[in-house]
Amino acid sequence: MLIGVVASLLFATACRQDMHVQPRYNPYAKTDFFGDGRSERPTIEDTVARGQLHIDQARFTGKIDGKDIDYFPIQITQADLQRGQERFNIYCSPCHGRLGNGHGMLVMRGLRQPPNYLDPRLVSAPVGHFFDVMTNGYGAMYSYASRVATDDRWRIAAYIRTLQMAENAPAPLAQQGANQPTTNTTAQPGTNGEPGGTAGGTK
Repeated sequence: MLIGVVASLLFATACRQDMHVQPRYNPYAKTDFFGDGRSERPTIEDTVARGQLHIDQARFTGKIDGKDIDYFPIQITQADLQRGQERFNIYCSPCHGRLGNGHGMLVMRGLRQPPNYLDPRLVSAPVGHFFDVMTNGYGAMYSYASRVATDDRWRIAAYIRTLQMAENAPAPLAQQGANQPTTNTTAQPGTNGEPGGTAGGTK
């Protein structure tokens, strides 16, 4: 008798699915609720989602008026370089190699070899070029914008410059940092909604 009562209680408990299986639409499902029949709703005009107010063109695109910038729009400190190295080793070295010479593990296994960062074309390329490639992809490389936060892409670009300078870079490149404009890039929590650590005073 007792076993039957316990079993009945367990069965009744299992029937409470209202908080576990709530009403929802499957992706691309039709609905009669909206006049256009779509359950997916378009972005509301003249609105900006929280964390997506990207008003700093240089910081979020690597360009000014369509041209790659040749300075870092965020503060770069030793901590930023260390994080840039960490992110580079995670996301870039499998193809580019830890030295940036294009001999990463995936290349050794048959993937197309990327260019060497010591190629004169890349040594003389503005830093905005590296940010743009990480953001939008280039050639066989796809975009890493969804994987690497905006400021971390700049930190990786700074680390790439470090790799280039470490191999007897020409004087103009070595002097580049001295010509960079001073910017105050200390971000407050929620200002731009960018993840990626706290190195260099930016979120």
